[in-house]
Amino acid sequence: MPVPISPISAIPVVPAPPAPATTRPGGFGAVFEKVLNSVENVRQQSTETVEKFLAGEGGELHTTVLATQKAELAFQLFLQARNKVVDAYQEIMRMQM
Repeated sequence: MPVPISPISAIPVVPAPPAPATTRPGGFGAVFEKVLNSVENVRQQSTETVEKFLAGEGGELHTTVLATQKAELAFQLFLQARNKVVDAYQEIMRMQM
């Protein structure tokens, strides 16, 4: 006697995984974003100081130079910290388990 074949039931739909949170409050991404925004704010302040000086709206030369140097140093510090993080990541990836 042949065995009856049962009909194929519908394949259940699996919902997509939830989108990952952008950053956790104390996570590395949040700290990185905060520092990046800080460096950008210093750069913007420097640009505004230079534009005011060139437009003759006030400000002294030494204040303008200090603002540009501060922006440059903030960027260099950020760049060196980023390089250290990348080096550490690469070192971890080279580790054998």
